[in-house]
Amino acid sequence: MNQFESVDILLVEDNPNDAELTMRTLRKGNLANHVSWVKDGAEALEFIFRNGAYAGRPDQNPSLILLDLKLPKVDGIEVLKRLKADDRTRAIPVVMVTSSAEGRDIVESYKLGVNSYVVKPVEFEQFSETVAKAGFYWMLVNKTP
Repeated sequence: MNQFESVDILLVEDNPNDAELTMRTLRKGNLANHVSWVKDGAEALEFIFRNGAYAGRPDQNPSLILLDLKLPKVDGIEVLKRLKADDRTRAIPVVMVTSSAEGRDIVESYKLGVNSYVVKPVEFEQFSETVAKAGFYWMLVNKTP
């Protein structure tokens, strides 16, 4: 995929195994033709706000952002905070997909405007099923502005 094609889903995930499994699951379910993967919070912000390496990206927001909480450089909470504070990106659905089930992470994410908070199951089949259900809901069932 050309890095500047339209993107349906932006996956922000530093674990290559989780990213590969997520992308495979989404494609298998025909939930997204265009999934773009970035590996840390700083790259996610560059992608979303079209600067740095992504300055030439078309002026189109992803339909959905799957955001890990524990990221290098800029964590998921800070990415979420910046997304929801900007009029251009506030309406993008953001699903926190993380291994953290800590109450404070969940509360903070919802205070900042996350649309959904999903804890990653450790088991492979459960992880695939969870990603498929989240993708199905946010890409096919949910209606966005």
